[in-house]
Amino acid sequence: MTDLAETAAATTPYRVLARKYRPGTFTELVGQAPMVTTLTNAMAMGRLAHAFVLTGVRGVGKTTTARIIARALNCVGPDGSGGPTPEPCGICANCVAIAEDRHIDVIEMDAASRTGVDDIREIIEGVRYKPVTARFKVYIIDEVHMLSRNAFNALLKTLEEPPEHVKFVFATTEIRKVPVTVLSRCQRFDLRRVDLELLESHLADIAQREGAAVAPAAIAVLARAADGSVRDGLSLLDQAIGQATGEVTADHVRDMLGLADRTQLFDLFDHLMKGEIAAALDLVETMYKSGADPVAVVQDLLDHTHWITRMKVAADAARSAAVSDVERQRGTAMAEALPMPVLTRAWQMMLKGLGEVQGAPSPLPAVEMVLIRLAYAAEMPPPGDLVRRLQQDDAPAADAKPPPAPPPPADNGNGAGVRAVGGDGNAVLAPAADPTPEGAAEAASFEQVVALFEANREQLLASHLTRNVHLVKFERGRIEIRPTRQAPANLANQVGQMLGTWTGDRWVVTVSGEDGAPTLADQADARRRAEIVAAAEIPLVRAALDTFPGATIEAVREISPTPDAAADDDSEEA
Repeated sequence: MTDLAETAAATTPYRVLARKYRPGTFTELVGQAPMVTTLTNAMAMGRLAHAFVLTGVRGVGKTTTARIIARALNCVGPDGSGGPTPEPCGICANCVAIAEDRHIDVIEMDAASRTGVDDIREIIEGVRYKPVTARFKVYIIDEVHMLSRNAFNALLKTLEEPPEHVKFVFATTEIRKVPVTVLSRCQRFDLRRVDLELLESHLADIAQREGAAVAPAAIAVLARAADGSVRDGLSLLDQAIGQATGEVTADHVRDMLGLADRTQLFDLFDHLMKGEIAAALDLVETMYKSGADPVAVVQDLLDHTHWITRMKVAADAARSAAVSDVERQRGTAMAEALPMPVLTRAWQMMLKGLGEVQGAPSPLPAVEMVLIRLAYAAEMPPPGDLVRRLQQDDAPAADAKPPPAPPPPADNGNGAGVRAVGGDGNAVLAPAADPTPEGAAEAASFEQVVALFEANREQLLASHLTRNVHLVKFERGRIEIRPTRQAPANLANQVGQMLGTWTGDRWVVTVSGEDGAPTLADQADARRRAEIVAAAEIPLVRAALDTFPGATIEAVREISPTPDAAADDDSEEA
């Protein structure tokens, strides 16, 4: 007898945990209390919609809920006299047949493989006939968003006014792809991601019922990897139990999933934020040899950055039961030590780097380049600090050269430093020119600056400085200007760069909001008009104007006397 039982057990096909522990009633659903409450009340009051649409991420129970709805609508109870109930008995003929996917009046259709009008026409033709044995004929259409536009249009009339014996249940992961005309005819339920703590509890319960020894730390890793999906969590648990020979530990799960150790992840993030690139690369190589996926490393760093940032703005994030004491202590210390600009910059750089790693032919070198970029950027001060330094920097004296610029916090790759130009509180970083003390040009006034641009054949910039710039303040090494709308946006940047190259000194060109002096072109025009007015007062010129009515003075030129004329004037004076 024992041999027969063992033989039967050996020949019985194995059912995976996701199918073995599929919920059969609303009370067995995990993490969907709002939907269960609504459906339970609706059935208790007899207010049943003719069409339902269930949406949510993969593995949260959409198709399972659709089958439970079909059982609840068609359950007749153990005695065969019951009506629709939120707690199907599970023993009547309808409940058993629906649970075994063989009920003739419950039709399931996969819209991913049957997307055309002809498939919907079969449903429309079948709707006219009453159910054979059940109370309602239930059509379950999975991945309904895959239907074509014509198929949706063909279904609309039937969906709006179906026969009383027909119910539709749609399931989709892409609710936005379902036409609004279809959604407006259905009662919608959004299935939520299962909370991490609830999913951990569910996985631990399943492991205990299976008689498997799974460490709590391993359950936590599995629940985190499932990302709110019960089906994914059960599939991973099934795989972990089958892989381990004894107790399933967190290390076994990480090796199975190619994840990095949390302690190593803390160390890696710490090295990057301190700019210790050699130690970070060695640690990444160790993690890679241990089986960590390079893409998963970047994703884990992104999650870690988000968690640290959230702890900084909301301290309650560290009190979650899913966080270990070591993670809580180290995470709190990092949140207190790292400023918000550094964390947000790290997030943006790693988010961009994730796409690079996913598309790279060799993921490991791509990860190393992302980490090198991040480590060097961690040494740089935030842009706000650079702006404050520029604003607090005292203006140098006009007769003294400004002190040399401090060394840059990090090399840009070619050995050149950085120099600050720009204005109005916004600093623009531009390469500093090599000092050229021998033959350096002089720029002691704004007019000499413009002349310097003309001498170096920068006629366009010289024209902008002459016509479209109001000088607010000029000192040796510092210029404040108010450009007009016609001036280019990067005028201050270009002026600072070129002056640094030509003079060999540090120049800070800023944009001010003050009115400033008239432009050089306006000043020249004012001088010309004053000269014309003064020339008109000369008696000889006045007489000429009176003699020739309508004559005007167009220009006044100063004529230098010739050497012979100057000698004649000297002899006459003698």
